[in-house]
Amino acid sequence: MSMRHKVKVRGGAAVAVAAVLALTLAGCGSNDDKPAGAQSSSAPKPSGGGSQEPAAGNQSSAPPTVIATAAGEDGVVLEVNEAKRDAGGFLTVSGQLKNTGDKDFSHTTAWRGNELTGSGESVAGATLVDKAGKKRYYVLRDTEGRCLCTTGVNSIAAGKSMPFFVQFPAPPTNTAEVEFSLPTFATATIKISG
Repeated sequence: MSMRHKVKVRGGAAVAVAAVLALTLAGCGSNDDKPAGAQSSSAPKPSGGGSQEPAAGNQSSAPPTVIATAAGEDGVVLEVNEAKRDAGGFLTVSGQLKNTGDKDFSHTTAWRGNELTGSGESVAGATLVDKAGKKRYYVLRDTEGRCLCTTGVNSIAAGKSMPFFVQFPAPPTNTAEVEFSLPTFATATIKISG
C-alpha cells in the first residue's frame, strides 16, 4: 500500500522544492543515450551518496564557476558554485563536496548539525551569517522537520565529488555578501546573486 504525505511549506518553499524535484527527475535518465556534446544538468540534487562520477564525453561544457572554497577534514573540500535569491524569499546555496584524499570519507555525521537530526545524514548543519545585518540564518525545513537541503550524505569515495544544495531564508536585498559555514569546514565568504 502506498502512502502519500502532504507537506505544507512556508512562502515559496513549495516552488523551490518542486523545482528541485523536477530537476532531479529530469536527470534520472542514462547519459548513454544522449548525443555527443549534449549537456547534462548541473542543478543540485536533493540527496546523494557521493559516488557520482562526472558525465563522460561531456568535454564541451565548462566546469561550474567556483565562488568560494573551504577546506575540511581528511582532504575533503567544499566548493560553492552559487548563492542565488529565489522569488519566494529564499537563498539557495549550491556547490560540490570533493574528496581529494586517497581514502573514502565517511565522517559526515557532523554536517547534519544538532538541530535537524530528523533529516538523517545531510548538510542541515549549514548556516549563513549576515555580518552587516548581525543575523544568523539556519537551513529551512518542511512541516515535518526535514531540511530543505541535500540528504543521504553518508560517504564520498576517494577522488569523487557530490553536489549539494541548502536553502535559507533570504537576507535583506541590500545584503550582497554572507559567510557560509558547514561543520568541520572553514567559513567561506560568498557573494549573493539575483
